[in-house]
Amino acid sequence: MDQLNWLTENLYYLAIPYFLIAMAYEIRVLRTATHLKGYEWRDSATSISLGVFNLAMRAVFAVVTITVSFMVYEHRLFDLSPLLWWTWPLLWVAEDFTFYWYHRASHRIRFMWADHVNHHSSQHYNLSTALRQPVIEMAWAWVLWLPLVLIGFHPVAVALAAGLNLLYQFWIHTESVRHIGFFERFMNTPSHHRVHHGSNPEYIDKNYGGWLIVWDKWFGTFTPETVPVRYGLVHNISSFNPFKVITHEWAFMLRQSWRAKNLRHKLGWVFGPPEWMPKGAAKP
Repeated sequence: MDQLNWLTENLYYLAIPYFLIAMAYEIRVLRTATHLKGYEWRDSATSISLGVFNLAMRAVFAVVTITVSFMVYEHRLFDLSPLLWWTWPLLWVAEDFTFYWYHRASHRIRFMWADHVNHHSSQHYNLSTALRQPVIEMAWAWVLWLPLVLIGFHPVAVALAAGLNLLYQFWIHTESVRHIGFFERFMNTPSHHRVHHGSNPEYIDKNYGGWLIVWDKWFGTFTPETVPVRYGLVHNISSFNPFKVITHEWAFMLRQSWRAKNLRHKLGWVFGPPEWMPKGAAKP
């Protein structure tokens, strides 16, 4: 368990060389692919900055996360020890299922979207975009994984599975890999995830999976890549300032809620879907 603890604590830092080498290789590939958009250095710098802020927030709330997780684990329903090999396949699937619903909620509940929108705010799609991670939700999103701990998966194993899922998703943020054949039937791939980052009407709120795409196919949120993807938001922001990227949707949401005429409308702006509006209202 000591080695597992060490790996989990250092997982993201150990992955930094992988990130840098992969991005360098992608840049080299894109130099010869004139039909692909490639990197915009200010945009990539913003993405990397948000990745650093994400890691900082994880570190700040690590003690709370660990403490609460082990408190819940003391009341687990089953004992799914990480020392038993067969618990790991169960955990990989269960964690990805959890990620799917978290990710779907992050697009359909406004206050969750207010932070997740950061990840979609780039109008470029390359490996640096994968580092453009939510920041504020690191204070609370981990709570959504506590049911896995309550079932009986060890908190360290859950954290490791979640971290590996996130690392898997790094490589699918690229235009340089088009299709990978048979694996696209059940795995999340660059093609599937390009759709997820599209602001085309037919691509919005599709393909939420982590490393599996089967949940989208089962729950009706899957769409294949059929037309060129237009990356970014429906209403893009024209700023590379990391703090504006982090706060712009929060400010917009809170302004809408503050100006609402009644409690129902105030709650609707915060807990409704991003496109929610009171009947007859106009966005400020």
